[in-house]
Amino acid sequence: FDLDSTVLRGETIDEIARCAGPEVFAAVAAETAAAMRGEIDFAESLRRRVARLKGVDASVLHRVREDAEFSPGAEDCIAVMKALGMTVAIASGGFTFLTDEIGRRVRADATFSNTLEVDPATGTLSGRVVGDIVDARKKRDVLTTLARVAGVVCRDQIVAVGDGSNDLMMLGSAGLGVAYNAKPKVQAAARFRVNRPSLVHVLHLMGLADEEIQELLDAASHPCVL
Repeated sequence: FDLDSTVLRGETIDEIARCAGPEVFAAVAAETAAAMRGEIDFAESLRRRVARLKGVDASVLHRVREDAEFSPGAEDCIAVMKALGMTVAIASGGFTFLTDEIGRRVRADATFSNTLEVDPATGTLSGRVVGDIVDARKKRDVLTTLARVAGVVCRDQIVAVGDGSNDLMMLGSAGLGVAYNAKPKVQAAARFRVNRPSLVHVLHLMGLADEEIQELLDAASHPCVL
């Protein structure tokens, strides 16, 4: 799974930028949208957007984490996949401070994302990302590596879900690559699309009926959100 605008509503970096003031928010949000549409290079765009966050108090990250909202059906979709014995991972172009927490909440088997550097002297964001950036190629590599480790021998056993152009390689490597309320470029390229609010519809594409989904959710003590 992608995280921003897939498992969660909205884009994490935009919410951090919102706390930096309207001018920074407008600039970051516009560049995020362009990157997700595939109009500009994701990695370079991320570095520029993160640079605009320099000086933002790191306490903002806690606020953004607390305010994060799941997309409709996200928790249910992942719970059913876990109940079926699937390995579930989140590969995000967002940030560890949120991806790790969401992964814990949904019991994901693994999470992969970027690390925002915090200046220890000031307790503010330095405007840099630590280490390599999780971009389209990294997402694809995460998917294929996890499949190999899990002993998956057939591509049709792999499911991937995302919305942005940086998800296209990942979606293309899965037998069931689902564009979830995705950007036009992704909609055009993906073989499978969900253009409804709930991620539970991904389970329908997997061949599960509502009754089967509910039985699995009941077993996992999760209410179903359709």
